[in-house]
Amino acid sequence: MSNLISCVSWVKRGVSAHQPSKYVLDDKELERVSALARIELEDARIELERAHNAAKIMGKGAEGAEADDADEDGDDDGWVDEEDASMEVDGDAQVKAPEKEDDLAQYNLDEYDEDDVKEDGMGPFSNIKGLTFYRDNQDDPYITLKDDAEDDERSELEILPTDNLLVTAKTEDDVSQLEIYVYDESQDNLYVHHDLMLPNFPLCLEWLDFPPASSEMQTDTPPKFGNYIAVGTLDPEIEIWSLDVMESMYPDMILGRPDKTAAHVPVPAGTGKKKRKKTKHRPSSDTYHVDAVLGLSWNRTHRHMLASASADRTVKLWDLSRPIVDGEGAIRSFGVHKDKVQAVQWNEKEPTVLLSGSYDRTVRVFDSRAPDTGVGAVLGADVEALRWDPWETHAFYVSLENGLVLNFDARALPTDMKSPSPARFTLSAHDGAVSALDVNPLLRGCICTGGTDKLVKVWNVDQTAGGKPAVSMVASRDMEVGKVFSAVFSPDDPLTIAAAGSRAKLQIWDVGANSGARRAFASKLSEAGRVLKEKEGGGLVGLVDDDETSEDEGDEDEDE
Repeated sequence: MSNLISCVSWVKRGVSAHQPSKYVLDDKELERVSALARIELEDARIELERAHNAAKIMGKGAEGAEADDADEDGDDDGWVDEEDASMEVDGDAQVKAPEKEDDLAQYNLDEYDEDDVKEDGMGPFSNIKGLTFYRDNQDDPYITLKDDAEDDERSELEILPTDNLLVTAKTEDDVSQLEIYVYDESQDNLYVHHDLMLPNFPLCLEWLDFPPASSEMQTDTPPKFGNYIAVGTLDPEIEIWSLDVMESMYPDMILGRPDKTAAHVPVPAGTGKKKRKKTKHRPSSDTYHVDAVLGLSWNRTHRHMLASASADRTVKLWDLSRPIVDGEGAIRSFGVHKDKVQAVQWNEKEPTVLLSGSYDRTVRVFDSRAPDTGVGAVLGADVEALRWDPWETHAFYVSLENGLVLNFDARALPTDMKSPSPARFTLSAHDGAVSALDVNPLLRGCICTGGTDKLVKVWNVDQTAGGKPAVSMVASRDMEVGKVFSAVFSPDDPLTIAAAGSRAKLQIWDVGANSGARRAFASKLSEAGRVLKEKEGGGLVGLVDDDETSEDEGDEDEDE
């Protein structure tokens, strides 16, 4: 598996804890972790049993003819350890060799320790026995300036109210993890704060501030605000992690039934002697996913609601205020698509309405209270990403595998979906799949796209007198992240984009550093009350690599 970052998510300023806490394994947490561990151990037992049975079928089990001791009688007398034999030969040779005289006998070293110790002074350090040695400077009463390592670590880990967090779903050397970055916009500084290990390849991220039912913040009082990230992976389960806790062993909440699905347990594909059959779809369930989770969306109005899209062709709703117990799971399940559901998103203005896109080349808009009355559109290619327009209640964007971006008005969509639906406008955005799409939450009519052609583009959408929008490209840039898998606008700065892709590298682009972009969005920035400060450099901020730094220093030395 190649190194890549599959998804990026911003965290607004002032949300994160000033001092992230360390993970504590107390009795309550140990009980919760033990329950999760029992499920994993049971899955491991099933996996081992299946692998053993598959090996026996293919004739490679421990009972087969290829076993190491199949042709042996169990007699170990015929075996000789070569090392022991060589030692015996050396020993015989040593006995036969004549003994040599001790060359050091003249120094009388055997009686060295019996010499009388002189009590008289032996030089300027004769009174050194009166000194006391302390292994730790904290114990030395004569050292008044103490080294406080905890204070140094605390200052390094603190997050200021002016800092943004960025969460990336990264896979490197077959190891998947969440990397949490700190971005200081005033200093153009980006660095890794901490990371969290994941059990499988991550596919999607969604930030939320609602404490899950199993979180320590959840009490009988009205729900508090937190700092959490929901993660969808190749496993059918959804994990929710706290971003304010470091070195966590297990997530705060798991949505799904790993004890029922055991989706990561491999099933033998065959013995190799016959033609393999196509993999069958797992039987679906109304209470949990049975395949990879491809998309997530958190409801910002009904904060306890989370929607998920899966490769099992369903969209499910989860209640985060309710603990997951036996027999319970998702509160609703929608089978509105005929193939894998790639993306899902809540409408912020109408919080009960969902938008979903699928590999069946359709998008659906439906009310979660009455899904059968929804509308939709037939597309010409697979859906890559979709977004509601926060500036227009009924408008949304869809990016496709063929490089197009479409804009629709949900009110004009049909219910029968027997023929392709005309879009309000079509944008030929990239040469290849448009794998990243986002709508600016701070500037009206500003969108960004990213594609497999390794480019990130910023577009300006203006409403004309005739009613048809006029779309123009404002800026385009290769952000040196490889094929772009994620490009997201900052929630605090109007023209700041974070992008990542196939090179497992996170980059931040300050589009405002481009004079053409400042002119194109001047009126909109003025309406939004935003003022952009001109910065030196090209506006691209990334993580400084130690190897790159050493190479740059070496080049400077050669120039001198």
